[in-house]
Amino acid sequence: MRQITEVLRLKYELKLSVRKIARATRLARSTVSDYLRRARIADLDWPLCDSVDEQVLWEKLFHEDSTSSEPAKKSVTSRPLPDWSGIHKELKRKHVTLQLLWEEYRKTYPEGYGRSQFFELYRQWANKLDPVLRQTHEPGEKLFIDWAGDKVRIHCPQAGQCIEASLFVSAMGASHRIYAEAFLNEKLESWITGHVHALEFYGGVPRLIIPDNPKTAVAGYCRYEPKIQATYQEMAEHYGTVILPARGYKPRDKAMAETAVLIAERRIMAALRDYTFFSLGALNTEIKKSLEKINAKSFTQKEGSRDELFETLDKPALKPLPAQAYELARWSRAKVNIDYHIVFEKHFYSVSYQHVGQPVEVRVTQSMVEIHLKGKRIALHLRSFQAGKTTTISEHRPKSHREHLSWTPGRLIGWGRKVGPCCGLLVGKILESRPHPEQGYRSCLGLMRLAKDVGDERMEAACQRALQVQAYSYQNVKNILKNKLDQLQNQSQLPLSAPDHENLRGSDYYQQSFSQNS
Repeated sequence: MRQITEVLRLKYELKLSVRKIARATRLARSTVSDYLRRARIADLDWPLCDSVDEQVLWEKLFHEDSTSSEPAKKSVTSRPLPDWSGIHKELKRKHVTLQLLWEEYRKTYPEGYGRSQFFELYRQWANKLDPVLRQTHEPGEKLFIDWAGDKVRIHCPQAGQCIEASLFVSAMGASHRIYAEAFLNEKLESWITGHVHALEFYGGVPRLIIPDNPKTAVAGYCRYEPKIQATYQEMAEHYGTVILPARGYKPRDKAMAETAVLIAERRIMAALRDYTFFSLGALNTEIKKSLEKINAKSFTQKEGSRDELFETLDKPALKPLPAQAYELARWSRAKVNIDYHIVFEKHFYSVSYQHVGQPVEVRVTQSMVEIHLKGKRIALHLRSFQAGKTTTISEHRPKSHREHLSWTPGRLIGWGRKVGPCCGLLVGKILESRPHPEQGYRSCLGLMRLAKDVGDERMEAACQRALQVQAYSYQNVKNILKNKLDQLQNQSQLPLSAPDHENLRGSDYYQQSFSQNS
């Protein structure tokens, strides 16, 4: 459903053709046309309404398929075609033969071509190798991205070791203007931050971003349909651009990035080889100075410099930057536990109890935690870094849980004082007599029910009697009301002492018996 939504966005927001949409999403043109046809039949508008989640979108687009009684047509899958350029390159290595490469191919694709046909197809391909195509890029159309292969050392005297920093490199297609920045690693945060800083450096947004296939860009590599990493895709949507990864093992697809990396390694990293850096900031300061020289230097085979061509070609064609820079967000998966909370980095965040047991997606920024279900946000929290703690929204609890938690010792005592001073005092005594105040909540709630049945006047009198005999419990108050002891007029009417009777031997009898035994 995300892929279909991306097709609709590229068509109706960016006005791309079916061919370009197919290239950007790595789908067949017929598949893109089918999605757009179904959207027109379903009368879908762009942008999609908030009420249209993944389930609703699926029903609108494919309901006719699920209800159709006709048997589905079997899809015809052709045998996988080998990567002839990769095979051609492997044959240049020592002791590697076409027979060996065919055997490896059949291990990966048991249903693939046989030996004789494999050999013949390779010969046909090798006999008509095309010359290198000189690519021309429209102004403001493409931005090429890559990591440099070489590293730069940063000395850390405190740790007594060296850290190897990676160099992020980008280049505009038409003007060849280069941007470079060093990072301590090549993880997702560095990858996204490099893009944000590069776009700010150029002062605009290109229509296409052409990266290689690192894991920070492509979550699941596929030669035909690579899956863009969720955070990377979200960044592209924020800036209104398209991610179009280069084909694997096809360096000519990103020749501009390869050239920019080569220039950065020769003109920046090699030029700084004798420098000693003790911080990342110092390294990036020197990189910035080298970049200014590279972009200002005139070309040797054509007029102007990278800066001059950028001002005349790329800059006027770039789309404006959004009002706010993209804030790095990470996506992860979680499951709503039975206590209607999900856990992220050992902290618990609440979700409506109705979603217990359902798998959700969690989007986390530096300040916020968003929880999504089927493409729709169902919870939003401020991010907390306290492990083992809980962030809960009251509305996410069931009604019975909210009512239970709404009672506090202060509120219970306040209710008792409204009935009368003795009732308020008894409630306090009940809460004090328990190891934990919450253990007395149910007794106090029982007193409230009794008060509704007998009225405040009798409840106050019953509480007074309970205080006199130090009977601090719900059951004692209930017995006082049941036996109507609260209606006695004075203390003498209370059966506080045992009556005289011939069968009652008294304390003197037991004292005498004790003396005889001793």
